[in-house]
Amino acid sequence: MGDRILVFYGSYRSDRRGIRLANFLVKGLGARGNDVELIDAKAVGLPMLDRMYKEYPAGAAPQALETLAGKLRTADAFVFVTGEYNWGVQPGLKNLTDHFLEEWFWRPAAIASYSFGRLAGTRSSYAWHNTLNEMGMVVISSTLTVGPIAEALDGEGEPTGDGGAALTRTFGRFADDLAWWTEACKAQRARKAPPY
Repeated sequence: MGDRILVFYGSYRSDRRGIRLANFLVKGLGARGNDVELIDAKAVGLPMLDRMYKEYPAGAAPQALETLAGKLRTADAFVFVTGEYNWGVQPGLKNLTDHFLEEWFWRPAAIASYSFGRLAGTRSSYAWHNTLNEMGMVVISSTLTVGPIAEALDGEGEPTGDGGAALTRTFGRFADDLAWWTEACKAQRARKAPPY
């Protein structure tokens, strides 16, 4: 059986184009034999951060937090699909991640960014790299950048045009690097259990 991978997507917009990239990744990583699940921040619907999951007494956290914490603890790797908002990160995705801390530790994270323009969310990708490292994840060096998103993927997340062809070419390396780091992190966690 493959790795358990959670793909996170954070746009709350009514006309969400980045979901195309999230669907592409779920499908592509699943085709490689992995158990992949999309975690849509809008669907999870966490409130603005008041208390982190760990700050609730045992059994007292809201059900959405409890459910997501369980998924984080059993995941082998994470993929963050992020758009760029004013040179920064999406607030919905950032809010979701900030509800947790130890649940992220010692697992690899990959970043796939997108935008409506040609810069493909690279500034958001850079910001996420630092944030995810600080949260205890091992951020892989391979990234995916997709832009313009509406020209690279159709409504079903299928590659189209030159942008889609470029995405298809780079996805293999991205997925291979995530698999390598996932295996390395799993081996290290098995050898030395995390102290939480």
